[in-house]
Amino acid sequence: MRHFKATASAMLLGAASILGTAAQAQDLPGFDNWDQVLEEARGQTVFWYMWGGSDAINGFVDRFYGEPLMEEYGITLERVPLADTVDAVNQVISEQEAGADGDRGTIDMIWINGENFATLQQADLLYGPWAEGMPNSALVDWENPAINLDFGRPVEGMESPWSSAQFHFMYDSARLEEGDLPRSYADLGAWIAENPGQFTYVAPGPGAFIGTRFVKQLMFELSGNHEQWVGPFNEELYNEWSVATWRELLSWEPNLWREGETYPVSDADMKSLFANGEIEFAFTQSPAGAGPDIGAGLIPPTSRAFSFDNYMIGDFNYLAIPFNAPNKAAALVTANLVLRPDRQAAQVQPQNGFCCGWAIDVNRVTDAGHQAAIAEAMQNLGDAAADPGRLAGALVADIDAEYQSRIEADWQRYVLRGEPLPE
Repeated sequence: MRHFKATASAMLLGAASILGTAAQAQDLPGFDNWDQVLEEARGQTVFWYMWGGSDAINGFVDRFYGEPLMEEYGITLERVPLADTVDAVNQVISEQEAGADGDRGTIDMIWINGENFATLQQADLLYGPWAEGMPNSALVDWENPAINLDFGRPVEGMESPWSSAQFHFMYDSARLEEGDLPRSYADLGAWIAENPGQFTYVAPGPGAFIGTRFVKQLMFELSGNHEQWVGPFNEELYNEWSVATWRELLSWEPNLWREGETYPVSDADMKSLFANGEIEFAFTQSPAGAGPDIGAGLIPPTSRAFSFDNYMIGDFNYLAIPFNAPNKAAALVTANLVLRPDRQAAQVQPQNGFCCGWAIDVNRVTDAGHQAAIAEAMQNLGDAAADPGRLAGALVADIDAEYQSRIEADWQRYVLRGEPLPE
């Protein structure tokens, strides 16, 4: 699959397609056109429920969305911090059970994806479909399975992307040459054999999804075809290629860090080993590659990011509007602002505090000012970021959540504990 361009392909701006600035809003339930949305939104307060555990992200939202919402649209942003997104999901469910329908809810918009989205969608507790009816939705590559599927579940216009992340690797350019880097799992297996003790990976398990993602990608490469994994969980497919995956991982163990007797339990633990020179690679999901971790003092300043040529999983996080949102017009304007190219350019830059990837296809941007903002953002990512073309070309979508839970349980069983593999 080679659909994705938005992770980092600003160098292709010359191939931009035309964006209609007067997008029709017939797909926005309850509204006749976008002008009506703007008119009703003015004077409203949008109550945006989102994970509040990062002061940097909170500050980014207040500055890059709160200020223009008031200045340009007359909308007040009320950011409601959550310890866990499931708290907002449960609140919507409770309101529905109490009969608070129509516009009698308390939540206008939720930062959401994965199982939390699936829960509300299955219960028919979301407003929509709306995501393809906003003017800036024309900038989104809706044909990309990494966007139109949320952990394997069709989005169906019920949520709009905010940002993205994509798995790739980091190395220290003071210790390794770029030309010696592995560019596939087959290359990595050979590199591990030639450099014993210098590689490990995060143990897959709850709270360590990046380790699970590392294993999923190996499974894709061994099976030779990512597309067959897209869609509902396939027991036969999983049984066939999971055994091959455990066998491959077990073959690495004698040459892993501490001979595979133990594994880092978190991404932070792995980065610490990398920073100390105990291992030669670490993981990242940031469009700025090693930049954010360098800035935080976690890894050496000579660290750089790189990508394999295939099977690098990327995913998107989204904004959803509950069925009973009291200020749907203000929520729509906010979601449309989030997709505006200058806001997207701001979010990828580490100094602004958010540092997640694009939700739009930058090749669709035709406004000169917005093109300049995108180009500047890409330049600001610097040498610590991976080659954007290579990273974009390697992107594949994540898959059904059932694969994640099965991989985590089976890795613990067959790799960590060493139980006999199935015949």
